[in-house]
Amino acid sequence: MTIDQVLDNARAQLNRIYAFELPKALERGAILVDIRPQAQRGREGSLPGALVIERNVLEWRLDPTSSARLALAADHDVEWIIVCSEGYTSSLAAAALQQLGLHRATDVIGGYQAMKAASLLTIGIRAPHFARAVDSLASL
Repeated sequence: MTIDQVLDNARAQLNRIYAFELPKALERGAILVDIRPQAQRGREGSLPGALVIERNVLEWRLDPTSSARLALAADHDVEWIIVCSEGYTSSLAAAALQQLGLHRATDVIGGYQAMKAASLLTIGIRAPHFARAVDSLASL
């Protein structure tokens, strides 16, 4: 099997979304996850409001049965939207999350570059989970 076939198989199980669909997804409670490595985020720019979880620890942080999970990984029904630079690695990552039972995991077609082209790089700061996190920090 080639990497192109692996990618096609991964994408066949996802309901991938376009950048313009992100606002509605975040309004309904989806959580945006940036899996780009630090060096790439440094070159390309950040995604304010997105969780930054590098690819090598993604499954451990989002699997609700993992002892290393994040508090937001409450159950298998969380809608995780994975973003990489151009939408290749994110497809493989979202498919791996689905194999863990995270059936709503998906990715953004075109990744960070598509979000940049659509002027949606700061869309994550309007997400309900981000607002709650800011509010909780402000009350400390």
